[in-house]
Amino acid sequence: MLRDILYLVIGLVVGGILGFFLARKYMKKYLKDNPPINEQMIKTMMSSMGRTPTQKQINQMMKQMNKFM
Repeated sequence: MLRDILYLVIGLVVGGILGFFLARKYMKKYLKDNPPINEQMIKTMMSSMGRTPTQKQINQMMKQMNKFM
């Protein structure tokens, strides 16, 4: 009886850890393949705020976005 409960707890812990790492790997791959923001979106966003972005500013923002992924 105690052994069965121990197996259940160990199985849940191992499954939780394995699930976490698999989900993390999947999300990193998904965000790399489908970035949430691109250069065109940055241009549109800055233009809507009344600024005309230079290519250097766009590159800086893209570098910052990629730094966090």
